[in-house]
Amino acid sequence: MKKQNITTILFDLDGTLINTNELIISSFLHTLDYYFPNKYGRDDVLPFMGPPLEESFQKVNPDTVDEMVKRYRAYNLENHDLLVTEFEGVYETVKTLYENGYKLAIVSTKTRNGVLKGLKLTKLDKFFDVVITLDEVEHAKPHPEPIEKALEQLGASAGETIMVGDNHHDILAGKNAGTFSAGVAWSAKGREHLAGFEPDFMLKEMADLLDVVGVGH
Repeated sequence: MKKQNITTILFDLDGTLINTNELIISSFLHTLDYYFPNKYGRDDVLPFMGPPLEESFQKVNPDTVDEMVKRYRAYNLENHDLLVTEFEGVYETVKTLYENGYKLAIVSTKTRNGVLKGLKLTKLDKFFDVVITLDEVEHAKPHPEPIEKALEQLGASAGETIMVGDNHHDILAGKNAGTFSAGVAWSAKGREHLAGFEPDFMLKEMADLLDVVGVGH
C-alpha cells in the first residue's frame, strides 16, 4: 500500500479533515429556498459540494450569483461552530504526520476566513503553516495552480506529494499537478463516485494515511 518517498501531504479541508457536510448542505438549502422555495432538496445540492460557490450558483441563476454567495456565506459563518465537527482520527493522524516531519498544507476552494475558522475550531491550525485558499489563486481545483502554489511555499516536489480529498476536484487536481492522490471513503458523494476518478489510494479512515506514507502508529 505504501508509496515510496512521500514527504509532503496536501489536504482538502471540508469533507476531508472536518465534517462540514451538514453546514454546507444547510447553507445551500437556506440560500436556494429563499430564491426558489421548495424546489431544492438535499440530493439536489450534493453536486454543488466541492466547486467554488460562484461556479455552483452560476448554474442556478447567473443573474443573482453575487447576492446568493453573500447570503450563503452569512448563514454559513453564523452557523459554523454549531454544525462543524471533526472526522474521527483526523487530529491524531495529522499530529503524527506533523511530529514525524512531513510537510503539510491545506488546499481548499473556500475563502481564507472560512478555512482558518474551521482549522481553529478543530485545533488543527497549529499543524498548517501553509494554507492555500480561493483567495490566493486565479484558478481553483481541479486546475493545478493551488497545488503548485502549496508546493512552492513548502519547498516540495510533486513526485513526493500526495493530495488527499473527498471530491473529484481534489483527485483531478493531484493528477493535473503530477502528485499522488488519495480519496476518502467518507465523502458525502460516496466512495464509488470518488473511485471512478481513479485516485492512487482510497482511505477507509484517516489513519490509513499513515500506512500509505509508512509511519508506524
